[in-house]
Amino acid sequence: TWVYLTYGDVSAVTGILYGIKPAVTAIVLFAAYRIGSKALSNNILRAIAVAAFIAIFALKIPFPYIVLSAALVGFLGAKFSPDTFKMGAHHGDGETGYGPALIDDNTPVPDHAKFKWSRLISFAVVGIGIGISVMSLLSDPVLHDMGEFFTKAAMVTFGGAYAVLPYIYQGGVDQYAWLTSTQMMDGLALGETTPGPLIMVVAFVGFVGAWTKEIFGPDALLLAGFAGASVATLFTFLPSFLFIFLGGPGVEATRGDLKFSAPLSAVTAAVVGVIINLAVFFAKNVLWPNGADLDWVATLIGVAAFVALFRFKIGIMSVIAACAVIGLTLTVLV
Repeated sequence: TWVYLTYGDVSAVTGILYGIKPAVTAIVLFAAYRIGSKALSNNILRAIAVAAFIAIFALKIPFPYIVLSAALVGFLGAKFSPDTFKMGAHHGDGETGYGPALIDDNTPVPDHAKFKWSRLISFAVVGIGIGISVMSLLSDPVLHDMGEFFTKAAMVTFGGAYAVLPYIYQGGVDQYAWLTSTQMMDGLALGETTPGPLIMVVAFVGFVGAWTKEIFGPDALLLAGFAGASVATLFTFLPSFLFIFLGGPGVEATRGDLKFSAPLSAVTAAVVGVIINLAVFFAKNVLWPNGADLDWVATLIGVAAFVALFRFKIGIMSVIAACAVIGLTLTVLV
């Protein structure tokens, strides 16, 4: 992120990002296809995905409400149409077998994964205690806002980074003005090209936000950036790990119970619609930059990237590398 902020205006860096961003658009669309092909096994689940897309794209309904609504539909569906929401119902009887697994449905639940109230309370006290303690030390209002915002973002990260990124964009760009729309798009592109999960783009948002706001003054921008990135990362992953430790045993205890699995099936279907919204969001900002005319070169790069992923099954990193080279070459030639 420091390299981006320091050398982001260099033509070579600009060219690489120009090629990568259309590729990321194709990657997000391909991710929606892959998840949808597995999760949308019937027309009801497909309708939930369409409704979720309309809700977030056209009606601008916040992502948390979409998740809650989908979960409610799944809960009711478990009572009135249980076969529709059975997880794994899309697998046919003739599904290819891969031999015995080290851990399968018949493996006994280990002691650490069994539900115990004492263990649940201990994890809750430690996790919440860490969050409150760190939050109390954040005297700078920007860092405090980041702590609160990324905690809320982590609480609604159903479906992974692709589903929650529009929510982070809305907060980071529109609500708090930590970074510009262009910087956010560049951050998402960098997030797809660097090691680690895409959700690490939150560190980029935190770094750029604290740097831009000069929370420690104009002479300590690097320190400010590290502080912002650290706060964003901590408050994104702390609730996530807390959910794992608190919810993991509960998931094991309710495995196979339709009252719990049906809402998850419905939420997964809704997430497909939300990811498609992210693809549209990417396309709008990349192919029509700043509301200008359609960028035909970026469009061709994006289409070629999608064809490479979908038709020729080329790896994501290879596609990104090729698009980066194309973008750099075009910058040098033009």
